[in-house]
Amino acid sequence: MTPSFLNRIVPTGALRKLEGEETPRVTNMELFFDLVYVFSIIQLSHYLLAHQTAIGALEAFTLFAAIWWSWNYTAWATNWVNPDHLSGRILMIALMACALAMAIAMPTAFTAKAGLFVGAYVVMALLRAFYMALVFRGSRMGRNYVQLGVWSALSSVFWIAGVVSPECRLILWVIAVLVDYAAPYFGFWLPRLGATPMGTWPLRGLHLLERNQQVFIIALGESILLLGGLLSKQALTPAPVVAAFIGFLMIVTLWWLYFVHATETGERRFSSASDHTRLARTGLAYAHGIMVCGAITMAVAIEEIVAHPTAAMHLPALIIAIAGPTLFLIGSMVFFRVMAQSVPWAFGFATALLIALGYLGSVLHLPGMILGGGILLILLVLATFMQLKCEQDD
Repeated sequence: MTPSFLNRIVPTGALRKLEGEETPRVTNMELFFDLVYVFSIIQLSHYLLAHQTAIGALEAFTLFAAIWWSWNYTAWATNWVNPDHLSGRILMIALMACALAMAIAMPTAFTAKAGLFVGAYVVMALLRAFYMALVFRGSRMGRNYVQLGVWSALSSVFWIAGVVSPECRLILWVIAVLVDYAAPYFGFWLPRLGATPMGTWPLRGLHLLERNQQVFIIALGESILLLGGLLSKQALTPAPVVAAFIGFLMIVTLWWLYFVHATETGERRFSSASDHTRLARTGLAYAHGIMVCGAITMAVAIEEIVAHPTAAMHLPALIIAIAGPTLFLIGSMVFFRVMAQSVPWAFGFATALLIALGYLGSVLHLPGMILGGGILLILLVLATFMQLKCEQDD
């Protein structure tokens, strides 16, 4: 490619121009891009609802891992690329189209539309890495993105192999996910080039934290959509109404634990720390992925609780009901460990109580409304304890 051609399609002027410690502004283009993930999360929750088996759960988790990583890497890219620049907008629209194709393919991603799902994911990964390497050409960040792109190409081999080998598809895709998620921890190491030191990724953490907050809101929104959709289709008798109220309070409590306690801790740490890239890698890319996965799983749990308020929860639905808040709490503990350098003991205690409740629910065959009430009580006590602790510390 000639320099003039590169300057036309991938101008270095597409990079954000920030001064000092200025935090990048979240643009309308980034919010527009996130709209696709509203649909993606709906598709994912419905996939889990329709596949309540061990294999179905692993398939849903694999799909989520791909969706989360594609969103996560794009959010990191917009930390440096200005989505309001013409070149940045074109990139975001292309990535948005790929994300939409992934969401469309999701219901039959392991069968008829495996090629569409993988094709969109691979194109999205390689296009983003290739663009970023070019826009950063001549700098250390350009080399960093070349190494990231090579790791994406390596994982793509397993994604594509899963398409052409249906009998091994799930195993190959799990390997692909492991390669994708391991890459940052190995610093995108390559022979002769070595790894990319964390200090060579000049990240602005508060921008990325805000982007993670926005996608978490989308995940909580899926609970609202499922809850409202279910109630609008059935008679509003006392049992489902009470179950829906429990589900609504579960959503509110999850919001409270996340926005009032977790993210405030993150904002304080990013405001005072200098190692934003290390904090964001574990505290956002990984911990937030677990929290978002928990929120989506809890949306499915609320659907089951409201749909069967007085009937004994069958084992798959019970596991999903406990797994949702448990995943959220595990992700929160990782987040606190990174951002506050300590894990509130109450989160671990609440996690143990949820597991114990799940065991009791399976032994006593608890109905959905009672199980939901137990989950809500645990989350409410945790939120109350954290609120009192915050007020005491202030």
